[in-house]
Amino acid sequence: MRTYFLVVVLMFVSAQVNPVIADDSADLIDFVDARYEQTAALARTIWEYAEVGYLEEKSSALLADTLSAEGFEVETGVAGMPTAFIASYGESGPVIGILAEFDALPGISQDSVAARAPIPDKAAGHACGHNLFGAGSVGAAIAVRHWLEKSGTPGVVRLYGTPAEEGGSGKVYLVREGYFDDVDVVLHWHADDENSAKSRPNLANRSAKFRFTGISAHAAGAPHKARSALDGVEAMNYMANLMREHIPQESRIHYVITRGGNAPNVVPDFAEVFYYVRHPEAKKLLEIWQRLESAALGAAQGTDTEVTWEIIHGNNAILINETLQKMMDDKLKRVGGVEYTKEEQAFAAEIYATFTDPKFAMGSQAEVQPYEVSQGYGSTDVGDISLVVPTAGLRIATWVPGTSSHSWQAVAASGTSIGFKGAQLAAKALALGAVELFRNEELRNAARQEFEERRGDNFRYEPLLGDRDPPLDFRK
Repeated sequence: MRTYFLVVVLMFVSAQVNPVIADDSADLIDFVDARYEQTAALARTIWEYAEVGYLEEKSSALLADTLSAEGFEVETGVAGMPTAFIASYGESGPVIGILAEFDALPGISQDSVAARAPIPDKAAGHACGHNLFGAGSVGAAIAVRHWLEKSGTPGVVRLYGTPAEEGGSGKVYLVREGYFDDVDVVLHWHADDENSAKSRPNLANRSAKFRFTGISAHAAGAPHKARSALDGVEAMNYMANLMREHIPQESRIHYVITRGGNAPNVVPDFAEVFYYVRHPEAKKLLEIWQRLESAALGAAQGTDTEVTWEIIHGNNAILINETLQKMMDDKLKRVGGVEYTKEEQAFAAEIYATFTDPKFAMGSQAEVQPYEVSQGYGSTDVGDISLVVPTAGLRIATWVPGTSSHSWQAVAASGTSIGFKGAQLAAKALALGAVELFRNEELRNAARQEFEERRGDNFRYEPLLGDRDPPLDFRK
């Protein structure tokens, strides 16, 4: 890959400045733009790898090696996760963390074209844009590292390579092991169909695999001798579906039957169902979870089978920090949105024609949505980080307006220049935000004060996944 160098000397500015764009911000943006080819190459390569949670060996190594070549000290295999890494530059001063993800989603495959085109023999795809997340965050960290060196500003920029966001809660294990204890602020971003720095509280969630065991027999010749594990799964699902009417409306329950038997004429002696439960408040989530466990026990009793379950992951909801989000909104407005070329416009128009009632119109990718506080309904392990350190994030239009995450349209755009431009935009906004935080002690203090107030005096961090080890084989 080509190496680019900053051609102007960045001017040192003391930490005590107002939260406004500094004179050298244009040089920082130019530095990031000069590395577009590197960002695009990283994003496309990880898109092609499409490695799922805790199995992202090539993707993780690519990002870690890129940072090592840029002078970062890299520690791999942290918190019991072989594909987790931490890359740091600097020795003293404020510590600003930047998050990077790189896992793909199982069960969805798509070529980088504007029509439905699964790739044969490919079992996963970047339908949530984590290839872009990783590449863009690495670009931001490299820019900040060079700014720290050239400006002489004291500080540490630390990039966290976090695996298995999709159902594996990789960040929670880093939080649990204390890897964020010395960090002043953490910044992150995510692929989306809009550009925004909205304060967006989301849903806490927990998942588990419920495993029923019974007795096999010939389904026609001796059904009375059998006890169907699949009956246990179906009975549990029936009760869970009845329960939906009697839980708070903002809750969510999803499941898939991952094992249901192999032949209709053999009563299955093993069956498994994988459940997610979500709610904005961890306390309410746990109350619903207890009812789900009761449904599992009742299903086992009613079908004369046995049931056990394994908690797979758990994420707390994001604790918003408006002080930081408004600062990031300012930086995002500074760098603007994503402009399409003629070819990209044609690709986007073809994708857009596949949507029904899209939220955003074509052209909105060039805009920044107004700042607001709005409830989100997804979940992320960033939530656990936000409970131990002030945290702020961005949503960037890496996809065609109207695209839903976890869709083939998201996979397609994530492998094209539309996605790569979005990752580059994120890198610029994150770099500007990190530099502002290094300079502005008053801003860091205000963010910390809001953080402490929102957590409350009696706060105690509790991971929703308990004390389990990382489920390194849950995608195998």
